[in-house]
Formats: sequence, C-alpha cells, structure tokens
Amino acid sequence: MAVTLDELVVADVADAWRACGFAVDGDVCLVGEVRIRFAPQEGRRGLSAWSLRGVESTALDGLPTTVSESDRTQLSPHTGDNCAQTPQEHPNGVIALDHVVAISSDLDRTVAALEAAGLDLRRIREEPTPAGAPRQAFFRLGQAILEVVQEPAEATERAGGDRPAFFWGLAFVTPDLDTTVAFFGDRASEPRDAVQAGRRIATLRRSAGLGLPVALMTPP
Repeated sequence: MAVTLDELVVADVADAWRACGFAVDGDVCLVGEVRIRFAPQEGRRGLSAWSLRGVESTALDGLPTTVSESDRTQLSPHTGDNCAQTPQEHPNGVIALDHVVAISSDLDRTVAALEAAGLDLRRIREEPTPAGAPRQAFFRLGQAILEVVQEPAEATERAGGDRPAFFWGLAFVTPDLDTTVAFFGDRASEPRDAVQAGRRIATLRRSAGLGLPVALMTPP
C-alpha cells in the first residue's frame, strides 16, 4: 500500500485562512484530497503534525506523525468520516496541495528514516535552491509531494548543531496564478519562474497573516 497524505495540522486560527480565501468548515479546510485542520497551540506556529495512510512507522526523524485509517477518496472535510465528498472550491482559486516542505540538518539520515517507514523516494536533487539549500529529496504522497530540504550548514550552526527534521511550509496549486495573486493584492509577491521547468510561483508575504510560509504555483 502506497503511503499517502491524509491530514495536516496547522497551529493557526481558522479565521486567518478564511481571510486568505480558503473555504473553511469549522476548523477544517479540504484542499484537493488533503484536509488541513487548524489547532492553535500556545507558543507554536505553523505546521505542527500530519497524518499518513499506509505508513509502516511514525518514527520519521522528528516529523510528528500519526497513522490514518481513513478512506483516501471519500472523506468529509469536517468530521473525517467516510462519505461522498465534492471537492471544495476556494475563493482564492487554489485547487490542490502541491507539496509540503520539511527541513533536515542531515538529509541522508532523514531520507533513510522515511524510506524505512515506506515512503516512496522519487529523486534527490543535487543542486542548490535559490534560497541556498544544497540538496533536496522528493517523496510522493498521493496527490501531494513531500520535499525535504537539506538545511544550509550555516543555518544548522546558528541553531546549535544537528537536530531532527521539522516541517517548514506549504505550496498550493492554482490554475490561474495571476488571478490568485490579484486576489491577495499586496499580500503576495509577483509571480516568477519556478525551479520546476514550465511552472510559475508566487509567495504570500507576512502581511497575509498565516503562521507558516505559503507558496502558490501553476499546475505541473
């Protein structure tokens, strides 16, 4: 059984995401086939945990993980119960989650832990990103991708040395990036070419009010 992503837990208030044009039902937002559950926690921000189907272990080098038994194709966004579900439409134009970004101070160690748990490693990119990360590993999790980024050495040193992997940000797909960026106005950057050939990307600024980095991308 392939490992797939069921749910992300974000330590944000749901209203902040509503204000950014995401359709939120109670404390849950369904984006494509992935639920995002908002669970504010004192002293924490951003992506705090996830739930995976088919995973053989929850020891993922520090990434807080639970095992999901839910049906991948028929989920209620509010309860998680199995039922017929029509994909949600979001006022901002987002249609799917493209990828989850995690950061590791030791990419080889994290990749070994993820592969041991059954995650499907697609490739390792041995080229630096525009932000200076020297290497990245990519895992397929159903509709979405997990991108594990090797932390630059100077950042690891500033953080006090080697540490477990941690979640960092999210990237969403929108079929009309220019319209989505216009929706956000000055809360989003101007679109630019993405690292992936043929795709474009924009990022939300801090003024968007979300507790983690968020990117918006054209479809693959």
